[in-house]
Amino acid sequence: MDMKSRLSTLWIFASLNYLYCDVASLMDPQLLPQYLRGNVNGLEFTPGFLLGAGVLVEIFIAMVLLSRVLPYRANRWTNIAAGTVMTAVQVATVLFARPAPYYAFFSAIEISTTVAIVWYAWKWTESAVPAAMTSPSPTPTAAVDPSRAPATPERDGA
Repeated sequence: MDMKSRLSTLWIFASLNYLYCDVASLMDPQLLPQYLRGNVNGLEFTPGFLLGAGVLVEIFIAMVLLSRVLPYRANRWTNIAAGTVMTAVQVATVLFARPAPYYAFFSAIEISTTVAIVWYAWKWTESAVPAAMTSPSPTPTAAVDPSRAPATPERDGA
């Protein structure tokens, strides 16, 4: 598997774990009433907080795409930066309050995955990038010079 696909797949895996952990927390009978009040364990859900949460969610969603489309250098550094940020945020959420067992479980998976993303991106060298991904593909001569195209019945007057 090429590195772009590997990194994108790891971001998909992390994303699904982030999202299901959030779904599971909505089923937590101790947390659900707090969510409905807009204040969970003393953390108020202000519009600014929700915007910040949206930005964090967009990071891991965008990385699924960016890992596939960015060129090598930008791809590598973007994965290192995003993986580092998401690891730090998840570690901070575990340290904020004693997590429920399900939250600790998902956090361990999420942290391991984002650490793996940073590690793979850090170790990724340009020499490991297939030539087809770094240089433009050659232009077929027929597209450049129609007279060199293969003969067809229409061109031969048949």
